Amino acid sequence: MAAHSRKSFTIAIDGPAAAGKGTLSRAIAAHYGFHHLDTGLTYRATAKALLDAGLPLDDEKLAETIALELDLSGLDRDVLSAHEIGEAASKIAVMPAVRRALVEAQRRFAAKEPGTVLDGRDIGTVVCPDAAVKLYVSASPEVRARRRHDEIAAKGGSADYDAVFEDVKRRDERDMGRADSPLKPADDAHLLDTSEMSIEAAFQAARSLIDAALKTI
Repeated sequence: MAAHSRKSFTIAIDGPAAAGKGTLSRAIAAHYGFHHLDTGLTYRATAKALLDAGLPLDDEKLAETIALELDLSGLDRDVLSAHEIGEAASKIAVMPAVRRALVEAQRRFAAKEPGTVLDGRDIGTVVCPDAAVKLYVSASPEVRARRRHDEIAAKGGSADYDAVFEDVKRRDERDMGRADSPLKPADDAHLLDTSEMSIEAAFQAARSLIDAALKTI
């Protein structure tokens, strides 16, 4: 089954934490008037529903049931970005049944017209392998840790850079080392290293690739 209809133009954006893919994805979606989905929020929303109901995080069947009922239109990034929700999401994200349920929901979202931008860890490789444009956004672990550290500080929080750096490395190992849908670039993905690149430069680079693809349809 195709991951998106012929009437929809899908852009798949993958990459590790704090590489800038979320900011870039939102900018691209706004520019082209496309629908945007941060697929990581689907796992966080499933985890939050379990936490809110006081349900265990180690029951795969229960987590799958919640995932199957998830409403993708009600994902609040500010609420779902809480640290404890992220920790809970990492526990259910390794469950194959949960991944299957959410991947199907993400594919349905990708079929929306006139186009969609999905960002995550396995969009170009698993969710939308036939996406019109695939981007893999990365940056060095040091740069990503600095960005995350500065982001926490900007929100009034306090964090130790070394601790943030270790957390970034741990997440990379978990994302890239998991058996089911590991984080890796699709064979035909365009690589964007944002270590030395402003978000505007990354946006312009992405736009030139997308514009070229749009001319072919």
